[in-house]
Amino acid sequence: MALESKPLMKLLVLVLITGLVALFFALGLQEYLTLEFVKESRERFLEIYTHRPVFIIAVFVAVYIPVVALNLPGAAILGLGAGTLFGTLTGTVIISFASSIGATLACL
Repeated sequence: MALESKPLMKLLVLVLITGLVALFFALGLQEYLTLEFVKESRERFLEIYTHRPVFIIAVFVAVYIPVVALNLPGAAILGLGAGTLFGTLTGTVIISFASSIGATLACL
């Protein structure tokens, strides 16, 4: 019985990941992972970041980890955007931890 459930579980995980990637593209979310969008949104972002920095960092990490874990396009743009939006040091620390977590999840 254990041998039958393991392939079934792998299939379910594969279907779930495929569904999430399809949903990502179906909703047009890839348009928000461009350098142009980051540049256009910078002023508004800095205003919000000034008032709630921990919340903004948490949201960024919550978006970045699945992008890396699911190998979605835009991880490089988000990484560059983190440096631009948060500053070099803070952006590097955020991306280092988030990309490590995302890469770990991708290997599971």
